[in-house]
Amino acid sequence: MEHSEDRTGALAEAVALRERGRQVEACERLVALAVRWPDDAEVAYQTAWAHDVLGREAQAVPYYERALAGTGLTPEDRRGALLGLGSTYRVLGRYEDAVALLTAAAEEFPEDGSLRAFLAMAQYNTGRHHESVRLLLRLLAATSDDPSVRKYRPAIEHYAEDLDATE
Repeated sequence: MEHSEDRTGALAEAVALRERGRQVEACERLVALAVRWPDDAEVAYQTAWAHDVLGREAQAVPYYERALAGTGLTPEDRRGALLGLGSTYRVLGRYEDAVALLTAAAEEFPEDGSLRAFLAMAQYNTGRHHESVRLLLRLLAATSDDPSVRKYRPAIEHYAEDLDATE
């Protein structure tokens, strides 16, 4: 795979365009880069993200999948690609795919609450309401800075395990 200053500079310029709100132009440039460097996971990830920002979820999927199948993503970019693809699957109604992907992602990145929040949404969409609420309650108990939530954390954690419990 060719990795030159040309690729690095062109990718940085395209990302900067997206960050400055010029999403369409950024997406066009990234698609061209993805054609030129089809095996580049970072280019694929940025191209997926550019499509997502424009609401082009179906077009983002193959780029996310290519990014995750490749090598070279930083852990942060891999986490972002997993979240992006899982969320995109959910938006497209591919709920079981979203649950499977986000479950694996949450296991790979257990410290990332956003993955668990998106997993809970996908679980809800599949009718797994108890699992969804349980996951959200655990996340709330573990991450909330609200003093009243902190005060009742043990109770919230207890009831998260058995939502039908009365004592």
